[in-house]
Amino acid sequence: MTTSLYVHIPFCKNICTYCDFCKMYYNETQIESYLDALEHELKTVYRGEKLTTIYIGGGTPSCLNISQLNRLFQILAIVKKDENIEYTIECNFDSTNKEKLDLFQKYGINRLSFGIETTKKDLEQYLGRENDLDLIKQTIAYAKKIGLSNINVDLMYALKEETLKDLEKDLDFILSLDVPHISTYSLIIEENTILKLKGEKEIDSEIDAKMYEYIGKTLRKQGYEHYEISNFAKKGFQSKHNLTYWHNQEYYGIGLGASSYIENQRIRNTRSLNQYLKGNRILEIEKLTKEDKMIYEVILNLRLKEGVSLTSFEKTYNKPLRQQFYCYDKLIDMGLLQEEEGRIKIPENKLYISNYIIEELVYGKK
Repeated sequence: MTTSLYVHIPFCKNICTYCDFCKMYYNETQIESYLDALEHELKTVYRGEKLTTIYIGGGTPSCLNISQLNRLFQILAIVKKDENIEYTIECNFDSTNKEKLDLFQKYGINRLSFGIETTKKDLEQYLGRENDLDLIKQTIAYAKKIGLSNINVDLMYALKEETLKDLEKDLDFILSLDVPHISTYSLIIEENTILKLKGEKEIDSEIDAKMYEYIGKTLRKQGYEHYEISNFAKKGFQSKHNLTYWHNQEYYGIGLGASSYIENQRIRNTRSLNQYLKGNRILEIEKLTKEDKMIYEVILNLRLKEGVSLTSFEKTYNKPLRQQFYCYDKLIDMGLLQEEEGRIKIPENKLYISNYIIEELVYGKK
């Protein structure tokens, strides 16, 4: 059963140098056509389930004006919503004002996700961003005042020439905001980004690892649970929508470049605006075999602190996980995986190399 919906808004007023998401510059005429196409797609794919999570991402959804946001929320009003729904929208501080926050609250948005990334001016410039720290504080304060207190902020680290002292200042500022969820990402130079085109390189992996360790220790001391490789939350504030992905559960994804997982099929939409507006939205359909589903289950579940339930895995796939993945015992013996209370997980002190561990488990040979 599909109970989550992702909605992609690709428009931005500014393109960040590191971003490889499906995005484009804000264009008022294109937005109107895009919302028409988005409405058509939703009415085509949605099958009437009661949704427990909706996530509006981008791009920069908050760059839409009041009229466009009204239209977007009216489109999404056709879906049935659980009374305890988690309803998230991604925002930038420079495009989020009191009027928009009031509108979010009016339409039932109850979770906000803001990008901060860094507070150091030269690093902001490197990322193609600009932060006004006073504006950040004022926006967070007003959101809390009107009841929008379930807030995530993004922190990016391992930036060019960034020091641990720089990272410490960023974390101190974010902690001063007293938000219940923090997402942290090491800078990766992706293909087709401005940084890649400029020939920029990622920083030394040892510095990256030290920063990752510092973030984890600092946030855990402040009462945040490191519940997923890149995510920290106060009790009760884990991202329910993202847990849908990590638990390998089905979800709708609508909009340019969006992905869906429905009835054993992973569906990927086109990243071409012209094709999407013409109604040619589907780029690729991956029909999953039993083996495919087992691989996805392990790859996604192992991102979580709780790991994979061995009992649930065997019940679902009629095969013990140990028998499916040849390197299971080897990784246990090496201390890269641990079996505890019927679950298999990556030890917290090995999360930094989780990609290597997961790849070895899934694709490693005897």
